[in-house]
Amino acid sequence: MKALICGSYAYDNIMVFQDRFKNHILPDKVHMLNVSFLVPEMRREFGGCAGNIAYNMKLLGHDPLPMATVGRDYSPYGEWSEKVGVDQTYIKVIDNTFTAQAFITTDLDDNQITAFHPGAMNFSQENTVPTDQGIKLGIISPDGRDGMIEHAQQFAEADIPFIFDPGQGMPMFDGTDLLNFVDKATWVTMNDYEAQMLQEKTGKSLDKIAQQVKALIVTLGGEGSHIYTQGKRIDIPTPTPATIADPTGCGDAYRAGLMHGLLNDYDWETTGRIASLMGALKIEHPGTQNHNLTMQEIKDRFVASYDRKMA
Repeated sequence: MKALICGSYAYDNIMVFQDRFKNHILPDKVHMLNVSFLVPEMRREFGGCAGNIAYNMKLLGHDPLPMATVGRDYSPYGEWSEKVGVDQTYIKVIDNTFTAQAFITTDLDDNQITAFHPGAMNFSQENTVPTDQGIKLGIISPDGRDGMIEHAQQFAEADIPFIFDPGQGMPMFDGTDLLNFVDKATWVTMNDYEAQMLQEKTGKSLDKIAQQVKALIVTLGGEGSHIYTQGKRIDIPTPTPATIADPTGCGDAYRAGLMHGLLNDYDWETTGRIASLMGALKIEHPGTQNHNLTMQEIKDRFVASYDRKMA
């Protein structure tokens, strides 16, 4: 069964400032800020929600179809996708643009200054949900605003069930927009901060929102996750990771686990645990696509974490 993953592809440029920002920013001069930080350490990671979800689904034995718009600088990412076997049929290059990019500078206190350039992501509406590929499941993750709206409509018209995952795209939408997404979606997933924003923008409680979909999934970081379905709340524990290297991309790994469970018709107790495990496995590695496990290794970790078979 095929899954279409709508969302962003991006480069994450991560830099480390070997000092503290507070030592170089004068509080009484912030109205005329002009500072420069020397960053001798820098790495570029492959990221973006669609790219990350697709990578994790590949680890889980699927052949996902990511759909995204990228820029003329996509070649290195494309070579990586080809190497790991991620299908690029629905990756569209937009001429005269850059692939979306985040520039993240972290100091010794783990404070961060981030600049994000959406680039080709702003043209995501130029992609169209295919209706002739036997797609059984979709997800709308953070992307260009127009693209997210149009792809939700296209999924609904094609009668393809999909997950709505607003993520960091939440600020682009008002309450009416969000309720329209919920109305079309089959499932909704977000973290606890986004869930609070959803309630404030729509004026609806989580219980009310959960009544409109088959399940509402709220992640709580290290505290696990809650799955609201059929009038009840299922509490999903988080496995203890071997080490905590980098939380970036854990939410995307979790969503890949959700899609794995849905594609296999697992119950929510199992699906939630697979999703949570994928987040824990990701956090043990820096970057978003540097964890490389076989399906057997994932199953073994599932048994070790939950004392039950994965499926």
